[in-house]
Amino acid sequence: MSEELNAKPQVFSNRWADAAGPGGQGSPRDRCRCIEHGTGTQLPTGFHPERQDTTAPGWIRLLELVEEAAADGREVFKPLVELTAEQRRQVITLPPTISKLTSVKHLVLYGSNLVRIPPEIGAMKSLEEFTPYTSYRLHWFPYEITRCLDLRRSTVSTRAVYGNFKRRPPFPPLSAAAATGLQGVDLEDLDPGVWGAAAIRTCSVCDQHIQGVNLRQVWISLWTSGADVLPLLVNACSTACIDALPMSAEGYVQMPHTGGPSVSQPSAGRRPR
Repeated sequence: MSEELNAKPQVFSNRWADAAGPGGQGSPRDRCRCIEHGTGTQLPTGFHPERQDTTAPGWIRLLELVEEAAADGREVFKPLVELTAEQRRQVITLPPTISKLTSVKHLVLYGSNLVRIPPEIGAMKSLEEFTPYTSYRLHWFPYEITRCLDLRRSTVSTRAVYGNFKRRPPFPPLSAAAATGLQGVDLEDLDPGVWGAAAIRTCSVCDQHIQGVNLRQVWISLWTSGADVLPLLVNACSTACIDALPMSAEGYVQMPHTGGPSVSQPSAGRRPR
């Protein structure tokens, strides 16, 4: 007993101490209740409808940081630590210019207010580690992330993503129009709350330009690193591209699907192998 009383307390290091960014007035994040953790049943889900305010100081500063990182060829990119708490709250997505970050090996977005990641992340060809940990409003990812062939590690708050094995929250239903083709829909000016993005330009699978009448959207759950199965949104230009998708991860909905309450998922609580 005396040895226990005299034992020195163990000190654990905070591995995210340099990733959170400075404090300040107000919260750096908006609260999200898309996925309820304390209820026995899950409510229907939907895409976040917010549009990025491109006049916000946080967004303008982020654009500058991306250009700086592209110019100096850095391997670790932690843009949020350069923003105030209020500026971090203003950023709900990343700019398409992240496609320039071809030298970045580790992308750190700890504690972000992001609601979506743009498909241009697929151009970050050197990406090995992806850390959007505690980004609780980030419920899904673009299929284009599978183009990051060197991605081996990720730290994602998986309880916040659609279809996670712990809770099996439902996937948002994808537009019925996208299943059969669209007429009169401007893919450069979309409602993010319906389509998951404000614009859809290229096919997630073949990277060809998408004509409005050809857009197809499906969900698929895949291993994207050695640690996480993530729900991926596919924007395809044809049924042939959907047919070319890989098999879903074991323990998840096996076929590409359009979400909604009719999709039957495996039981919650059991971690797939």
